[in-house]
Amino acid sequence: MEENRKIRVAITHGDTNGIGYELIFKTFAAPEMLELCTPIIYGSPKVAAYHRKALDIQANFSIINRAEDAKDGRVNLLATFDEEIKVELGQPSEEAGMAALKALDRAIVDYRDGQFDVLVTAPIHTANIKSEGITFTGQTSYIEECFAEGREAMTILLNDTLRVGLVTDNVAVKDIVPKITKERLADRISTFAQTLKRDFRISNPRIAVLSLNPTIGTEEKEIIIPTIEESIDKHINAFGPYTSDDFFARRLYGHFDGILAMYHDQGIAPFMAVTPTDGIEMVSGLPIVCTSPIQGASYDIVGKNVADENPLRQAIYLAMDVLRNRDTYDEPLANPLPKLYHEKKDESEKVRFSIPKKHENVNKEKKQ
Repeated sequence: MEENRKIRVAITHGDTNGIGYELIFKTFAAPEMLELCTPIIYGSPKVAAYHRKALDIQANFSIINRAEDAKDGRVNLLATFDEEIKVELGQPSEEAGMAALKALDRAIVDYRDGQFDVLVTAPIHTANIKSEGITFTGQTSYIEECFAEGREAMTILLNDTLRVGLVTDNVAVKDIVPKITKERLADRISTFAQTLKRDFRISNPRIAVLSLNPTIGTEEKEIIIPTIEESIDKHINAFGPYTSDDFFARRLYGHFDGILAMYHDQGIAPFMAVTPTDGIEMVSGLPIVCTSPIQGASYDIVGKNVADENPLRQAIYLAMDVLRNRDTYDEPLANPLPKLYHEKKDESEKVRFSIPKKHENVNKEKKQ
Protein backbone atom coordinates (compact mmCIF):
# COMPACT_ATOMS: atom_id res chain seq x y z
CA MET A 1 0.00 0.00 0.00
CA GLU A 2 1.38 3.41 -0.98
CA GLU A 3 2.27 5.92 1.73
CA ASN A 4 -0.27 8.71 2.42
CA ARG A 5 -2.92 7.10 0.22
CA LYS A 6 -6.37 6.55 1.62
CA ILE A 7 -7.36 2.93 1.91
CA ARG A 8 -9.96 1.95 -0.68
CA VAL A 9 -12.75 0.03 1.02
CA ALA A 10 -15.13 -1.96 -1.18
CA ILE A 11 -18.54 -2.53 0.40
CA THR A 12 -21.11 -4.81 -1.22
CA HIS A 13 -24.73 -3.72 -0.74
CA GLY A 14 -26.01 -7.11 0.45
CA ASP A 15 -29.66 -8.16 0.18
CA THR A 16 -31.53 -5.35 -1.60
CA ASN A 17 -34.64 -5.92 0.55
CA GLY A 18 -32.58 -5.87 3.75
CA ILE A 19 -30.81 -3.28 5.90
CA GLY A 20 -27.60 -3.02 3.85
CA TYR A 21 -28.18 0.45 2.42
CA GLU A 22 -29.39 1.82 5.74
CA LEU A 23 -26.18 0.65 7.41
CA ILE A 24 -24.06 2.18 4.62
CA PHE A 25 -25.88 5.54 4.63
CA LYS A 26 -25.67 5.88 8.40
CA THR A 27 -22.02 4.84 8.53
CA PHE A 28 -20.90 7.45 6.04
CA ALA A 29 -23.15 10.17 7.43
CA ALA A 30 -20.22 10.78 9.80
CA PRO A 31 -17.80 13.08 7.89
CA GLU A 32 -14.74 11.58 9.58
CA MET A 33 -15.31 8.27 7.80
CA LEU A 34 -14.41 9.88 4.46
CA GLU A 35 -11.24 11.21 6.06
CA LEU A 36 -10.18 7.67 6.96
CA CYS A 37 -10.96 5.82 3.74
CA THR A 38 -12.38 5.97 0.23
CA PRO A 39 -15.54 3.84 0.06
CA ILE A 40 -16.66 2.09 -3.12
CA ILE A 41 -20.19 0.77 -2.73
CA TYR A 42 -20.90 -2.16 -5.06
CA GLY A 43 -24.62 -1.95 -5.68
CA SER A 44 -27.36 -0.20 -7.64
CA PRO A 45 -27.98 3.57 -7.81
CA LYS A 46 -31.73 3.02 -8.29
CA VAL A 47 -31.99 0.66 -5.33
CA ALA A 48 -29.90 3.04 -3.22
CA ALA A 49 -32.19 5.95 -4.14
CA TYR A 50 -35.27 3.86 -3.26
CA HIS A 51 -33.88 3.08 0.21
CA ARG A 52 -32.87 6.70 0.76
CA LYS A 53 -36.39 7.87 0.01
CA ALA A 54 -38.00 5.15 2.12
CA LEU A 55 -35.77 6.04 5.07
CA ASP A 56 -36.24 9.78 4.50
CA ILE A 57 -32.60 10.52 5.27
CA GLN A 58 -29.88 12.64 3.68
CA ALA A 59 -27.41 10.43 1.84
CA ASN A 60 -25.22 11.70 -0.96
CA PHE A 61 -23.32 9.41 -3.31
CA SER A 62 -21.50 9.72 -6.63
CA ILE A 63 -22.33 7.17 -9.31
CA ILE A 64 -19.35 5.55 -11.06
CA ASN A 65 -19.09 2.77 -13.61
CA ARG A 66 -15.53 1.66 -12.85
CA ALA A 67 -13.72 1.30 -9.54
CA GLU A 68 -10.72 3.23 -10.86
CA ASP A 69 -12.97 6.29 -11.18
CA ALA A 70 -13.57 6.45 -7.42
CA LYS A 71 -12.68 9.79 -5.83
CA ASP A 72 -11.49 10.56 -2.32
CA GLY A 73 -13.80 12.51 -0.05
CA ARG A 74 -17.05 11.09 -1.42
CA VAL A 75 -19.20 7.96 -1.27
CA ASN A 76 -18.63 6.24 -4.61
CA LEU A 77 -21.48 4.00 -5.74
CA LEU A 78 -20.49 1.58 -8.48
CA ALA A 79 -23.36 0.22 -10.59
CA THR A 80 -22.84 -3.54 -10.65
CA PHE A 81 -25.78 -4.43 -12.90
CA ASP A 82 -28.12 -2.70 -15.34
CA GLU A 83 -31.24 -4.81 -14.86
CA GLU A 84 -34.29 -3.38 -13.16
CA ILE A 85 -35.05 -5.20 -9.91
CA LYS A 86 -38.12 -4.95 -7.75
CA VAL A 87 -37.47 -3.69 -4.22
CA GLU A 88 -39.83 -5.11 -1.60
CA LEU A 89 -38.58 -3.92 1.75
CA GLY A 90 -38.57 -6.67 4.34
CA GLN A 91 -39.49 -9.43 1.89
CA PRO A 92 -37.15 -12.31 1.03
CA SER A 93 -36.85 -12.85 -2.70
CA GLU A 94 -34.58 -14.67 -5.08
CA GLU A 95 -34.20 -11.46 -7.09
CA ALA A 96 -32.80 -9.65 -4.05
CA GLY A 97 -30.40 -12.51 -3.41
CA MET A 98 -29.07 -12.49 -6.96
CA ALA A 99 -28.51 -8.73 -6.76
CA ALA A 100 -26.34 -9.36 -3.70
CA LEU A 101 -24.39 -12.06 -5.54
CA LYS A 102 -23.79 -9.85 -8.58
CA ALA A 103 -22.31 -7.14 -6.37
CA LEU A 104 -20.05 -9.67 -4.67
CA ASP A 105 -18.91 -11.13 -8.01
CA ARG A 106 -18.04 -7.69 -9.39
CA ALA A 107 -16.08 -6.84 -6.24
CA ILE A 108 -14.08 -10.07 -6.47
CA VAL A 109 -13.15 -9.33 -10.09
CA ASP A 110 -12.08 -5.78 -9.21
CA TYR A 111 -9.96 -6.95 -6.29
CA ARG A 112 -8.04 -9.28 -8.57
CA ASP A 113 -7.39 -6.24 -10.79
CA GLY A 114 -6.05 -4.29 -7.81
CA GLN A 115 -8.89 -1.74 -7.73
CA PHE A 116 -9.34 -1.64 -3.94
CA ASP A 117 -7.58 -2.71 -0.75
CA VAL A 118 -10.11 -4.42 1.54
CA LEU A 119 -13.60 -5.89 1.22
CA VAL A 120 -16.53 -5.45 3.62
CA THR A 121 -19.79 -7.26 2.90
CA ALA A 122 -23.22 -6.01 4.00
CA PRO A 123 -25.80 -8.53 5.34
CA ILE A 124 -27.48 -11.06 3.07
CA HIS A 125 -30.09 -13.80 3.42
CA THR A 126 -28.29 -16.93 2.26
CA ALA A 127 -31.45 -18.84 1.37
CA ASN A 128 -32.31 -16.21 -1.28
CA ILE A 129 -29.20 -16.90 -3.34
CA LYS A 130 -29.83 -19.70 -5.77
CA SER A 131 -27.67 -19.81 -8.85
CA GLU A 132 -27.34 -22.57 -11.39
CA GLY A 133 -24.04 -24.41 -11.04
CA ILE A 134 -23.22 -23.28 -7.48
CA THR A 135 -24.31 -24.25 -4.00
CA PHE A 136 -24.23 -21.02 -2.05
CA THR A 137 -23.75 -21.64 1.68
CA GLY A 138 -22.63 -18.16 2.67
CA GLN A 139 -20.42 -15.25 1.66
CA THR A 140 -17.45 -16.64 3.61
CA SER A 141 -17.40 -19.98 1.81
CA TYR A 142 -18.05 -18.29 -1.54
CA ILE A 143 -15.10 -15.92 -1.09
CA GLU A 144 -12.97 -18.87 0.00
CA GLU A 145 -13.76 -20.72 -3.22
CA CYS A 146 -12.71 -17.66 -5.23
CA PHE A 147 -9.43 -16.98 -3.43
CA ALA A 148 -8.30 -20.06 -1.52
CA GLU A 149 -6.33 -21.70 -4.37
CA GLY A 150 -6.21 -25.01 -2.53
CA ARG A 151 -6.08 -23.45 0.94
CA GLU A 152 -8.98 -23.44 3.37
CA ALA A 153 -10.16 -20.15 4.82
CA MET A 154 -11.06 -19.79 8.46
CA THR A 155 -13.92 -17.82 9.99
CA ILE A 156 -13.12 -15.70 13.05
CA LEU A 157 -15.78 -13.99 15.18
CA LEU A 158 -14.57 -10.81 16.86
CA ASN A 159 -15.59 -8.04 19.22
CA ASP A 160 -13.92 -6.03 21.97
CA THR A 161 -13.83 -9.07 24.27
CA LEU A 162 -13.40 -12.22 22.20
CA ARG A 163 -11.70 -13.67 19.13
CA VAL A 164 -13.32 -17.00 18.29
CA GLY A 165 -12.00 -19.12 15.43
CA LEU A 166 -14.09 -21.93 13.93
CA VAL A 167 -12.63 -25.32 13.00
CA THR A 168 -15.76 -26.05 10.91
CA ASP A 169 -18.34 -23.65 9.52
CA ASN A 170 -21.40 -24.01 7.28
CA VAL A 171 -21.43 -27.74 8.05
CA ALA A 172 -24.46 -29.84 8.94
CA VAL A 173 -24.43 -31.15 12.52
CA LYS A 174 -24.20 -34.76 11.33
CA ASP A 175 -21.04 -33.90 9.38
CA ILE A 176 -19.15 -32.11 12.17
CA VAL A 177 -17.43 -35.12 13.74
CA PRO A 178 -16.09 -36.56 10.45
CA LYS A 179 -14.68 -33.11 9.63
CA ILE A 180 -12.65 -32.93 12.87
CA THR A 181 -9.42 -34.69 11.87
CA LYS A 182 -5.92 -34.27 13.27
CA GLU A 183 -4.77 -32.71 10.01
CA ARG A 184 -7.63 -30.22 9.90
CA LEU A 185 -7.33 -29.28 13.55
CA ALA A 186 -3.56 -28.81 13.29
CA ASP A 187 -4.08 -26.56 10.28
CA ARG A 188 -6.73 -24.49 12.10
CA ILE A 189 -4.51 -24.02 15.15
CA SER A 190 -1.57 -23.01 12.96
CA THR A 191 -3.69 -20.63 10.85
CA PHE A 192 -5.23 -19.05 13.94
CA ALA A 193 -1.83 -18.51 15.56
CA GLN A 194 -0.42 -16.93 12.40
CA THR A 195 -3.50 -14.71 12.02
CA LEU A 196 -3.15 -13.44 15.58
CA LYS A 197 0.51 -12.66 14.94
CA ARG A 198 0.21 -11.08 11.49
CA ASP A 199 -3.25 -9.51 11.45
CA PHE A 200 -3.48 -8.49 15.13
CA ARG A 201 0.21 -8.05 15.97
CA ILE A 202 0.15 -10.34 19.00
CA SER A 203 3.72 -11.60 19.18
CA ASN A 204 3.13 -14.77 21.23
CA PRO A 205 -0.60 -15.58 21.16
CA ARG A 206 -2.27 -17.97 23.61
CA ILE A 207 -5.01 -20.14 22.07
CA ALA A 208 -7.66 -22.04 24.02
CA VAL A 209 -9.04 -25.11 22.24
CA LEU A 210 -12.59 -26.19 23.12
CA SER A 211 -13.60 -29.83 23.43
CA LEU A 212 -16.05 -31.72 21.19
CA ASN A 213 -17.43 -34.76 23.09
CA PRO A 214 -15.67 -34.60 26.47
CA THR A 215 -17.60 -37.35 28.26
CA ILE A 216 -19.01 -39.78 25.71
CA GLY A 217 -16.74 -39.45 22.69
CA THR A 218 -13.18 -40.44 21.81
CA GLU A 219 -12.25 -37.33 19.83
CA GLU A 220 -10.51 -35.66 22.80
CA LYS A 221 -8.20 -38.59 23.44
CA GLU A 222 -7.56 -39.61 19.84
CA ILE A 223 -7.56 -36.26 18.00
CA ILE A 224 -7.72 -33.06 20.04
CA ILE A 225 -5.21 -33.72 22.84
CA PRO A 226 -2.53 -35.24 20.55
CA THR A 227 -2.92 -32.33 18.10
CA ILE A 228 -2.57 -29.77 20.89
CA GLU A 229 0.61 -31.53 22.06
CA GLU A 230 2.01 -31.53 18.53
CA SER A 231 1.23 -27.80 18.22
CA ILE A 232 3.10 -27.12 21.45
CA ASP A 233 6.10 -28.98 20.00
CA LYS A 234 5.93 -26.49 17.10
CA HIS A 235 6.11 -23.60 19.61
CA ILE A 236 2.43 -22.68 19.36
CA ASN A 237 0.83 -21.78 22.71
CA ALA A 238 -2.24 -24.02 22.47
CA PHE A 239 -4.10 -25.09 25.61
CA GLY A 240 -7.02 -27.37 26.38
CA PRO A 241 -9.32 -28.95 25.53
CA TYR A 242 -11.83 -27.00 27.63
CA THR A 243 -15.52 -27.79 27.89
CA SER A 244 -17.45 -24.84 26.47
CA ASP A 245 -19.86 -24.38 29.40
CA ASP A 246 -17.14 -24.37 32.06
CA PHE A 247 -14.79 -22.23 29.97
CA PHE A 248 -17.27 -19.40 29.49
CA ALA A 249 -19.00 -19.71 32.87
CA ARG A 250 -15.66 -19.20 34.64
CA ARG A 251 -14.67 -16.42 32.19
CA LEU A 252 -11.45 -18.21 31.32
CA TYR A 253 -11.49 -16.45 27.95
CA GLY A 254 -9.90 -13.44 29.61
CA HIS A 255 -6.62 -15.37 29.80
CA PHE A 256 -6.38 -16.09 26.07
CA ASP A 257 -5.85 -14.17 22.84
CA GLY A 258 -8.01 -16.53 20.82
CA ILE A 259 -10.51 -19.35 21.31
CA LEU A 260 -10.88 -22.22 18.85
CA ALA A 261 -14.40 -23.67 18.66
CA MET A 262 -15.07 -26.97 16.92
CA TYR A 263 -18.26 -25.88 15.13
CA HIS A 264 -20.30 -22.75 14.41
CA ASP A 265 -22.94 -22.94 17.18
CA GLN A 266 -20.32 -23.80 19.80
CA GLY A 267 -18.58 -20.54 18.96
CA ILE A 268 -21.41 -18.15 18.06
CA ALA A 269 -23.72 -18.92 21.03
CA PRO A 270 -21.33 -17.89 23.83
CA PHE A 271 -19.90 -15.15 21.62
CA MET A 272 -23.30 -13.48 21.30
CA ALA A 273 -24.13 -14.14 24.95
CA VAL A 274 -21.00 -12.38 26.19
CA THR A 275 -21.33 -9.36 23.89
CA PRO A 276 -24.56 -9.41 21.84
CA THR A 277 -23.77 -6.26 19.82
CA ASP A 278 -20.97 -5.00 17.55
CA GLY A 279 -19.91 -8.47 16.43
CA ILE A 280 -17.71 -8.82 13.34
CA GLU A 281 -16.92 -11.81 11.16
CA MET A 282 -13.55 -12.02 9.45
CA VAL A 283 -12.22 -14.42 6.84
CA SER A 284 -8.61 -15.34 7.61
CA GLY A 285 -6.04 -17.42 5.78
CA LEU A 286 -6.66 -15.70 2.42
CA PRO A 287 -4.76 -12.96 0.56
CA ILE A 288 -7.81 -10.65 0.65
CA VAL A 289 -8.81 -8.84 3.85
CA CYS A 290 -12.55 -9.46 4.20
CA THR A 291 -14.84 -8.56 7.11
CA SER A 292 -18.58 -8.24 7.68
CA PRO A 293 -20.94 -7.24 10.50
CA ILE A 294 -22.64 -10.12 12.28
CA GLN A 295 -26.13 -9.04 11.27
CA GLY A 296 -28.75 -10.66 9.13
CA ALA A 297 -30.83 -8.97 6.48
CA SER A 298 -33.15 -8.01 9.40
CA TYR A 299 -36.35 -7.91 7.36
CA ASP A 300 -38.41 -7.03 10.44
CA ILE A 301 -36.83 -3.57 10.80
CA VAL A 302 -36.13 -2.62 7.16
CA GLY A 303 -37.19 0.93 6.31
CA LYS A 304 -37.78 1.93 9.94
CA ASN A 305 -34.46 3.77 10.36
CA VAL A 306 -33.63 1.82 13.53
CA ALA A 307 -30.85 -0.50 12.30
CA ASP A 308 -27.58 -0.18 14.22
CA GLU A 309 -24.76 0.78 11.86
CA ASN A 310 -21.97 0.40 14.42
CA PRO A 311 -21.13 -3.24 13.52
CA LEU A 312 -20.58 -2.19 9.88
CA ARG A 313 -18.44 0.74 11.01
CA GLN A 314 -16.39 -1.58 13.24
CA ALA A 315 -16.01 -4.04 10.35
CA ILE A 316 -14.53 -1.23 8.22
CA TYR A 317 -12.18 -0.19 11.01
CA LEU A 318 -11.05 -3.79 11.50
CA ALA A 319 -10.39 -4.33 7.78
CA MET A 320 -8.21 -1.21 7.63
CA ASP A 321 -6.33 -2.16 10.81
CA VAL A 322 -5.64 -5.67 9.51
CA LEU A 323 -4.34 -4.29 6.20
CA ARG A 324 -1.92 -1.96 8.01
CA ASN A 325 -0.84 -4.71 10.41
CA ARG A 326 -0.07 -7.06 7.52
CA ASP A 327 2.02 -4.40 5.80
CA THR A 328 3.96 -3.72 9.00
CA TYR A 329 4.44 -7.43 9.69
CA ASP A 330 5.53 -8.29 6.14
CA GLU A 331 7.83 -5.33 5.53
CA PRO A 332 10.90 -6.56 7.45
CA LEU A 333 10.48 -10.03 5.92
CA ALA A 334 10.27 -8.81 2.32
CA ASN A 335 14.01 -8.39 1.66
CA PRO A 336 16.02 -10.52 4.08
CA LEU A 337 19.80 -10.19 4.01
CA PRO A 338 21.38 -13.11 2.14
CA LYS A 339 23.72 -15.43 4.00
CA LEU A 340 27.33 -14.66 3.09
CA TYR A 341 28.51 -18.09 4.18
CA HIS A 342 27.16 -21.27 5.69
CA GLU A 343 29.01 -22.78 8.60
CA LYS A 344 29.03 -26.52 8.20
CA LYS A 345 28.30 -28.09 11.55
CA ASP A 346 26.06 -30.53 13.30
CA GLU A 347 23.04 -28.59 14.61
CA SER A 348 21.23 -31.51 16.17
CA GLU A 349 19.78 -31.31 19.68
CA LYS A 350 22.28 -33.90 20.94
CA VAL A 351 25.29 -31.83 19.89
CA ARG A 352 23.79 -28.51 20.94
CA PHE A 353 23.31 -29.58 24.56
CA SER A 354 26.44 -31.73 24.97
CA ILE A 355 29.58 -30.59 26.83
CA PRO A 356 32.59 -30.07 24.49
CA LYS A 357 35.51 -32.41 25.12
CA LYS A 358 37.95 -29.60 25.78
CA HIS A 359 35.72 -28.44 28.63
CA GLU A 360 35.74 -31.96 30.07
CA ASN A 361 39.55 -31.93 30.01
CA VAL A 362 39.68 -28.59 31.79
CA ASN A 363 37.45 -29.92 34.53
CA LYS A 364 39.69 -32.97 34.97
CA GLU A 365 42.80 -30.77 35.31
CA LYS A 366 41.11 -28.63 37.97
CA LYS A 367 40.26 -31.74 40.02
CA GLN A 368 43.89 -32.92 39.89
